[in-house]
Amino acid sequence: MGAGAREYYDYRRAIYGDITHKAILVDAAGTLLAPTEPMAQVYRTIGQKYGVDYSEDEILMRYRRAYAQPWGKSRLRYVNDGRPFWQYIVSSSTGCSDLQYFEELYQYYTTEKAWHLCDPDAGRVFQALRRAGVKTAVVSNFDTRLRPLLQALKCDHWFDAVAISAEVGFHFKTMQT
Repeated sequence: MGAGAREYYDYRRAIYGDITHKAILVDAAGTLLAPTEPMAQVYRTIGQKYGVDYSEDEILMRYRRAYAQPWGKSRLRYVNDGRPFWQYIVSSSTGCSDLQYFEELYQYYTTEKAWHLCDPDAGRVFQALRRAGVKTAVVSNFDTRLRPLLQALKCDHWFDAVAISAEVGFHFKTMQT
């Protein structure tokens, strides 16, 4: 057993005793990844060249309102690449239906510029877990952009599996314990 694995094992044992963890599942957005800039700022900055003139506060208010509508709660968010859902959200949030604007914004959120790891030490943690024999997986209500995003952030190799709602056709629900 390497030093990292021993360190993790000792840490785990100190907290949990002899309970053995077989696997760890993590969510993507908000747990593993976070947006680099506030959504309303990005929508406004990219949108200015397409005539978007709402303030960031107005965009955020309209975004929240769009999510509260039945279409905003639609399962279409989790189907394939989620484009129809996100077109609705972007158009509702900014008042701009320009497809070129939408595509630029949509593609931006597939890049490492748009996202960062919530914990810069996450790589060391996942590597220690894997060395200790713990299976690791991302289970997320993301669309099909997640895999290329994990690759762009160079963290896809940390995981034994990635399960994405858009690929399995199922919306994952949080379990309460």
